Amino acid sequence: MKIVHIVPNVSEEASGPSYSVPSLARALGQLEHGGQLEHDVALLSVRGRALPPSPGFAHHVYPRALLLPRLWRSPALARALSREAQRCDVLHSHSLWVMPNIYPGWIARPASTPLVVSPRGTLSPWALRHSRYRKKLVWALLQGRVVRSAACLHATAEEEYGELRAFGAKQPVCVIPNGVDVPALSALDEPERANEPRIVLYLGRLHVKKGIDRLLRAWTALASERPDWCLWIAGPDDGGHERELRALAAALRTPRVTFAGPVYGEDKRALYRRAALHVLPSHSENFGMTVAEALASGTPVIATRATPWSGLEREGCGFWIELGVDPLVQALREATRLERAQLLRLGARGRDWMQRDFSWNRVAREMAGVYRWLRAGGAAPASVRTS
Repeated sequence: MKIVHIVPNVSEEASGPSYSVPSLARALGQLEHGGQLEHDVALLSVRGRALPPSPGFAHHVYPRALLLPRLWRSPALARALSREAQRCDVLHSHSLWVMPNIYPGWIARPASTPLVVSPRGTLSPWALRHSRYRKKLVWALLQGRVVRSAACLHATAEEEYGELRAFGAKQPVCVIPNGVDVPALSALDEPERANEPRIVLYLGRLHVKKGIDRLLRAWTALASERPDWCLWIAGPDDGGHERELRALAAALRTPRVTFAGPVYGEDKRALYRRAALHVLPSHSENFGMTVAEALASGTPVIATRATPWSGLEREGCGFWIELGVDPLVQALREATRLERAQLLRLGARGRDWMQRDFSWNRVAREMAGVYRWLRAGGAAPASVRTS
């Protein structure tokens, strides 16, 4: 099949879709049948540098227009999509609210090309409350028609599927998680540095949605009980939130807290391994890539019930807790009471889980099955919910 993916931007590595969408596109391009590549996959986005090509995969970047920059207008992208839609088997748009996610809806129907839309958490109640008046206007004028016309929606977890149905989505929804790269571990890859304080880590965008202020408050309440532990907050600032977090830490007199800034690539992997525990205290997540990345690195996780990670408890690799400071204090107290060997066992279970259920090859094969169904009809794949 010829498959075209569209995502506004892939230049910010710390943003979930900036990792997950190119990874899905590459994995689809690598699928083989009878020793031959099955698919030709193109990823289209706006602004930034094109990602390196690989077998079955190419990335094309188009300029953003100066007029109405918040809408990420790109007439060049729209023209490219019009050409691609005439010869591709499926269009797959990721995220909402900007023009790169609206052009596919305008183009797919005239070209008789099935359109898959992955909201990527943008229709969760929390996300809809953020900039709600702007989103209501964009929905009424542009985005609503595109979503309603999609042949299939894509949710990355059961919780997001429920949000889509609660929002009013009527069409089929495929429930397919993101994948994760599971790095190889060597004998030289030490999980922690025994002569240093043990690290509770938050790694991700510094955005108000992530609930990092609650983590600071919880750590402040617990820190005197755990003098051999420290808190690291790592990731790029988003909208000036780092300044607010630093001010809060100063006001609370939070001890042993480090703002480590953005970390990418091998540095990010090394920090996951160096940490004893990763925390995602988020108000809303459609998936939460940092949970998968931490588990893939062998690091146990605390995540809130606003994230779709109930499997942390089922798989015995972490804690799935209610929102709020008190539940976070309780989980941190319990987790930091564990010996190193116990935390390593939790992390090993999480890594095994990621290898078993979240490989990109498996995710790509499930998604390709949805595309084939949209083109050929017949019985819906197991991942598709029609009601």
